[in-house]
Amino acid sequence: MNVYDFDDTIYEGDSTFDFYKFCLKKKPSIIFRFPAITALRFVLGFEKKLVFKEKFYRFLQNLPDPDAWVYAFWDTHLKNIKPWYKDRQKENDVIISASPEFLLTPACARLGISFLMASRVDKHTGKYTGENCWGEEKVLRFREKFPDAVVDEFYSDSLSDAPMARLGKTAYIIKGTTLTEWKEYESTHKK
Repeated sequence: MNVYDFDDTIYEGDSTFDFYKFCLKKKPSIIFRFPAITALRFVLGFEKKLVFKEKFYRFLQNLPDPDAWVYAFWDTHLKNIKPWYKDRQKENDVIISASPEFLLTPACARLGISFLMASRVDKHTGKYTGENCWGEEKVLRFREKFPDAVVDEFYSDSLSDAPMARLGKTAYIIKGTTLTEWKEYESTHKK
């Protein structure tokens, strides 16, 4: 079984931010929902990531049919899936991501990926209905779904995924289209 992070790993860019920009172009009024003060507080280290993300997702309240927006987004953004992933894709791949589940579910369905674990965010309110699927939480979610699974290969763009990388027989860091073995990359880079 191979396990992949999504954003900047198999998807070129950040799908959540790309979705926000997509919505902003079609509905510019959502700019008034952007939590500028909370964003500044988060960047300066005075606000928790989850608080910022929930306030950021408030723009969803202005989308009359979030599912329709998400499907339209993937009509134009599925091309951002990196070619190296398409060459390696296997039937039992797992995607595990901090991005919202409602956003990634249609992309995974179109790609033929059956197993997705992502942050549970209410698509109508922007409120989290569980923990942000990040760091150690990814391992907890993975083991909840696959208690005895062996991870053959793990792929991510970030050392914050070290807890998941430790589960893999082999782990890789992705930077652009360059794959580097996790241990090699980790020995020369800081978190």
